[in-house]
Amino acid sequence: MTIIDSKAGRFSGIDVGDNVMQFLGIQYAKADRFREPQDIISYAAQVDAVSFGAQSPQVPGFMDEILGTKTIPVDEQCLYLNIWAPKKPNKPLPVLFWIHGGAFTNGTAATSWYDGKNLVSLGEVVLVSINYRLGPFGFIGTRSFGLLDQISALRWVNRNISTFGGDPANVTVFGESAGGSSVVALTASQGSRGLFKQAWAMSPSLLQLRTKLEAEIATQQFLAAASCSTIDELELLPCQDVLAATAKMFAEVENYISTFTPTCGGEDLPEDVFSASASSGIPMVIGTNRDENRLWVALNPQSGQMAIDAAKNIFQKTFGNRADEAWQTYSRLRPNHSPAQMIAAMQTDQNFRFPAWRLAEGRSQETETWMYWFTWPTPVFDGALGCCHALDLPFMFGNLEAPSVEMFTGSDPTRKQISQIFTAELLEFARSGRVSWPAFDDENRETLQISTKRSSVSDPEPEIRRLWAATL
Repeated sequence: MTIIDSKAGRFSGIDVGDNVMQFLGIQYAKADRFREPQDIISYAAQVDAVSFGAQSPQVPGFMDEILGTKTIPVDEQCLYLNIWAPKKPNKPLPVLFWIHGGAFTNGTAATSWYDGKNLVSLGEVVLVSINYRLGPFGFIGTRSFGLLDQISALRWVNRNISTFGGDPANVTVFGESAGGSSVVALTASQGSRGLFKQAWAMSPSLLQLRTKLEAEIATQQFLAAASCSTIDELELLPCQDVLAATAKMFAEVENYISTFTPTCGGEDLPEDVFSASASSGIPMVIGTNRDENRLWVALNPQSGQMAIDAAKNIFQKTFGNRADEAWQTYSRLRPNHSPAQMIAAMQTDQNFRFPAWRLAEGRSQETETWMYWFTWPTPVFDGALGCCHALDLPFMFGNLEAPSVEMFTGSDPTRKQISQIFTAELLEFARSGRVSWPAFDDENRETLQISTKRSSVSDPEPEIRRLWAATL
């Protein structure tokens, strides 16, 4: 048992070896339903930080099934954070602040792939991971309570992390997918000013950041699913009824991933998040995976039945009179793809890569920004996953031996090289705010390509970039 005394209270954690202390399940705030979080400033009794706290109520996704997080308790009071820190550091250490993904509707910081021990043992940092409210509990109407939870956790870190050896003046926020979009949103938020120094967004699902109109439409759809007339009525429903309505809505709406997400122009975010992020002065690294959408193709048993004409029709709807050019471009750059994989390649760029380019282009005019592209294809399932969404997570955390990782990555020894490339860049960024490759600009568009080797590439695949620039 490890005891830490601070001005906020006493915390007991665990020595997990390799000179690392672990503190799990520290409640950083309380929040009534559809209300802003209330920071916890002090703790009257000792906090036994030895197990993960409850996760936000949610409709589980497929990763929750695979990684076994369904067994973790669920509670609306879910605002917990976890800390991994070196024992007795001789100076204040950089802090990495992790925000999990899950489409803003599912997930938890307790996922084994996010365990912070290996990253901390590799490089003299303190790592914090957090839970935040999800689905309608976190994103109802035009409010972004889940984002406010993240800011509350950052305030906790600002007040308390020095006790655990961290430097509150050198915090790097990083996250993947919805967590990556959260990172971008935090750089645009006035409420997070001064709480972190730099940012790293992995596969940010930027198209999930919705408008006020989209938020209002989604709210009406959800109220109908819950058989309620107002949010006040919804506030009184039992938690399980809210979850049942959430599952019903997901089954009925065409694009469920945009139903509960941060609202641009709402009470908690500016209308133009990209511009606000660009003018923030916060350095940022932005990256995507080569085959993000292949994950969902591989999970869809009907994808193997897609005919080439059906795929070409989707290209036609997307690119209009440039559909033939687009099909030929993708056929040349993504050879030997099935019709469903062609759609996945196109939608990867539509949903992830092109929005990331747009963000980097705007930011590079005002604030230092770097881009990377993760391209290593996993060999499992006869290569069906490619370099899919979330494949990079165990590499980033150095958790290649975590449960279920080999199911996605295989056991090839080259995995360790890739992980070392990734973690070395993140740790250096946390220490110095710098990375090893040139910053992005509109002219050279330098991008770090990460696979079994690292290489800095100028303007990778310009044909695809020009195609989307002329389309969107």
